[in-house]
Amino acid sequence: MPRIIPVEPPYEPETAAQLESMMPSGVDPILLFRTFAQNMPMSKAMGTWGAYELSRRLSVGKREREIVIDRTCARCGCEYEWGVHVAFFAGAVGFTAHQTTSLAHGASSDACWESARDRVLIDMVDALHDDSAIPDDLWQSLASEFTDEQLLDLMFLCGWYHAISFVARGTQVELERGAPTFASVAMDA
Repeated sequence: MPRIIPVEPPYEPETAAQLESMMPSGVDPILLFRTFAQNMPMSKAMGTWGAYELSRRLSVGKREREIVIDRTCARCGCEYEWGVHVAFFAGAVGFTAHQTTSLAHGASSDACWESARDRVLIDMVDALHDDSAIPDDLWQSLASEFTDEQLLDLMFLCGWYHAISFVARGTQVELERGAPTFASVAMDA
């Protein structure tokens, strides 16, 4: 049971406009955004940063972005946001079933990760999640794959999805219909 009830249609005009701005054209607003709409000033403020994080202005590609988001949400135990991103983006960015499973349950050393670039992103998320820091040797590996601009984007992206995970879990947003779950991609599934 959600702790904060998402707004329900029919929406007030301001709410409808905000929700529309947060979703792709023609897609109904997800429960998390409908929860955010209970605090319209916050929702509007978040929209600016969230739009940047998912835009072409972000200095890394969609695949790198989704590795960071999916791993961050999985490490935070946020099945809701992990499932939304897997449902919307995993196929589009070319994740295999094994990679999707690994992001939820595995490690960068899993055989499905052939690219050093992919592996180092997983390690970055794990280090930030575990220690809120990046050790020097990992930083050197990251710096050999990414520019300073990209590194700043990647670290903020990880932090942003920590915040999203905290709110989704804290408010107990219900899972979206049809979104995958951690169990649906378990190692023995």
